[in-house]
Amino acid sequence: MNRPSTPVEEPTIAAFERDGAVPVRGRFDAWVDSLRRGVERNIAHPGPDVRDYRDEGGGRFFGDYCNWSRIPEYREFLFESQAADVARALMRSRTARLFHEHVLVKETGTGIPTPWHQDLPYYCVDTELSRSLWLVLDPVPLETCAQFVAGSHRWGKLYRPERFNRTPLNAGDPLDAPPDIDAHRDDYDILRWALEPGDVVAFTFRTLHGAPPNRSPHRRRRAFSSRWVGDGATFAVREGVTSPPFREVRLAHGAPLDGPEFPLVRG
Repeated sequence: MNRPSTPVEEPTIAAFERDGAVPVRGRFDAWVDSLRRGVERNIAHPGPDVRDYRDEGGGRFFGDYCNWSRIPEYREFLFESQAADVARALMRSRTARLFHEHVLVKETGTGIPTPWHQDLPYYCVDTELSRSLWLVLDPVPLETCAQFVAGSHRWGKLYRPERFNRTPLNAGDPLDAPPDIDAHRDDYDILRWALEPGDVVAFTFRTLHGAPPNRSPHRRRRAFSSRWVGDGATFAVREGVTSPPFREVRLAHGAPLDGPEFPLVRG
């Protein structure tokens, strides 16, 4: 598929740099059906690190990552679509390297929220240039859209990674817990948008974000998130576990992020 010459306009990039999250609409409409097929393939044949949560009412929240090398629809999108170009433009980077992909499916009637968190403390990477592209495969009204705290990527603070029950991912983590955004929503500028299939919300690994349940009785909320890094990204050896775990990677702390797990897609 052909890639337009201007992946992101300058006002969008400026808004992104100010807020840490911005919608990019209609850029990936042509890829929705293919990615839907990939997601169904993924659900039928999950990877080794799948997370499949169920609530008391029968709702389901399916999440899986690092499957691009075995699911052809994912691989084609990541290497042939404009995703890397959009990420590179938003980073103002010469390069765009794939960190990983992450599929998140909240089925109808799912009462499970995604707690407020930052992505970077979970990850085995250090970088100033990072972009997640959260691409929705179903219509997403305001009430089920992921939410982002505007400007939180510029706070200069990292919060500890936590499990869904709000316990630390790693015992003894010295980082502070994420703030209770929901108890003080009026204190923050919280961003969210109504989205159509093929729309993306781009955000940084440092941006505080979370997502409400999907209580719709008839509409799924499928999303394909691709995670990208730019110039100068290095591998980080963290205390405890990381998510994704990348068990086979043997890079030293501070080494350039490189290797078959982290392919250079543009640059």
